[in-house]
Amino acid sequence: MTLERNVSLPAAAASSIEQIIGIMLDSFMAGGDPSTGRGAFAWGIDIEQVVDLEQRMRDVWSPEELSRGEGPDRSIELSIEDVTLVLQGMAFTEVMSAELPWVDMVRWTSDFVTAELRQHWNDDEWSSFNGS
Repeated sequence: MTLERNVSLPAAAASSIEQIIGIMLDSFMAGGDPSTGRGAFAWGIDIEQVVDLEQRMRDVWSPEELSRGEGPDRSIELSIEDVTLVLQGMAFTEVMSAELPWVDMVRWTSDFVTAELRQHWNDDEWSSFNGS
């Protein structure tokens, strides 16, 4: 992992990230296939990285806090790769939800989580990471 940060997140943001992780894992289980690039695999999402992030989230927040989005802010160590994974998962979720009546809520959640996560790395770090 590179450019690691100890990130303080509200329980609501952790809950949203947990939901995004769940959607990615559901896609893998529902027939995503790395050989054909179906589901989340088509987005370059690595299942091992998803499972690792899910476990680290659950080491910091209880299942109740993650399901309700309530509780104190907590810190978790995240890398820029973790944040990129979550951003990919949100893009995947938005595309898969485009025709659903709750797509506006999905978009709002994506904006909220993006603001919470991206702020911990400056523009130069994001540019350098994206250029590598």
